[in-house]
Amino acid sequence: MSYAIVYSSRTGNTRQLALAIRDALPAADCLYCGAPAPEALAADTLYVGFWTDKGDCDADLAAFLGQITGQKVFLFGTAGFGGAPEYFDHILTAVRGHLPQGTALTGSYMCQGRMPAAVRTRYEAMEESPRRTAMLENFDRALSHPDEADLAALTAAVLAAR
Repeated sequence: MSYAIVYSSRTGNTRQLALAIRDALPAADCLYCGAPAPEALAADTLYVGFWTDKGDCDADLAAFLGQITGQKVFLFGTAGFGGAPEYFDHILTAVRGHLPQGTALTGSYMCQGRMPAAVRTRYEAMEESPRRTAMLENFDRALSHPDEADLAALTAAVLAAR
């Protein structure tokens, strides 16, 4: 059963997840691993990864998702704000909305991902408030993600969905 791993990664977090999937699956069955590209659509199963852009995937990945024609799909992604399953579910719902109707979704996985230092600088410039404090604390928590536990949970989800 052939597969392709397609991902968009702005900071390297989603790429890290993609490579963990590649390491967990049989190398001989991998047709493609990289940025959204038409050659990936030749695979039977697509592992599609994204970084979160305003509660959704980025436009290039959304366009790729719209080109899927009958492959099984496993979605995975990272978000700077993490920890709340409801937030991750909201993002996954938005991303699933780009899939053609009837696409077989075999599973999904999301975890927190570290954010660029410029984000912390922006938070630090905000007026002192409980919201600012929470945003800075979240930024600091995100620095270690994706971590080994995130990668192990992703690998388990991918293998369970096969």
